[in-house]
Amino acid sequence: MNSKKLLALWGLKWNPFSPELPKEALLVTPAIENFAWRVEQLVQEGGFALVSGEPGTGKSVALRIVAGRLAALRDVVVGALERPQSKTTDFYRELGDIFAVKLSSSNRWGGFRALRERWKAHVASTRIKPVLLIDEAQEMTADVLSELRILSSADFDSTALLTVVLAGDGRLLERLRHEDLIPLGTRIRTRLLLETVSREELAQLLRHALATAGNATLMTAELQGTLVDHSAGNYRVLMTMSAELLAYGMAHEIQQLDEKFYLEVFQAKLPRPAAKKKARV
Repeated sequence: MNSKKLLALWGLKWNPFSPELPKEALLVTPAIENFAWRVEQLVQEGGFALVSGEPGTGKSVALRIVAGRLAALRDVVVGALERPQSKTTDFYRELGDIFAVKLSSSNRWGGFRALRERWKAHVASTRIKPVLLIDEAQEMTADVLSELRILSSADFDSTALLTVVLAGDGRLLERLRHEDLIPLGTRIRTRLLLETVSREELAQLLRHALATAGNATLMTAELQGTLVDHSAGNYRVLMTMSAELLAYGMAHEIQQLDEKFYLEVFQAKLPRPAAKKKARV
């Protein structure tokens, strides 16, 4: 979407419904605030944290907020795993890249030892555990999850060398109940469970998105209520519909979006009932 046209037409600083919102535009709910604070404390001790919820409930936003909070702390090293579906060998390669450790794909033991030595050296100098953030963690294989558990602990499991934040949908919770992954599931120190949200929470997000972008009156109160009512308790559905309306408004240079435009955009997309065939006499 043309950012210059957004600025000129509505006085917006950014697209309030873009997935690439700046950090200052993200809505920090009390639940996310509490979880982020807990993870900040966890870096002193190390261990696992978990964000779980169905698609569109805010897992990735929660990770972004946590990452921003951690990056602001002194001496905290934060890395993000970008390919959770990797097999063990590629998983080690990516860890080596994240933590600047040169690894050989033919020597997994050497990689195991080199990563742990790097983490131990960091802990010894800062007393802070490095952090690994993993989004879409339900895509990780059981072998890799088990490898991560063993890799990140030392001294007969009494010392954590790493802080790991896993984020995934309901499939991740099911995976952690499997016999092979129960040892990992029992090591999760703090959890954030994101569920279908209330009407007021959806309305709060919409108001926040418009206000922080610079135009709280871009949508009428009635339109905001209509969007909230048709979002099925899902943040992503709300933002997607709002983005469609914004694109329509910009294309037609509409000064304020109201319910009439909602009907123009979304009623046209509803399937039309099939025409009834006339009975033959």
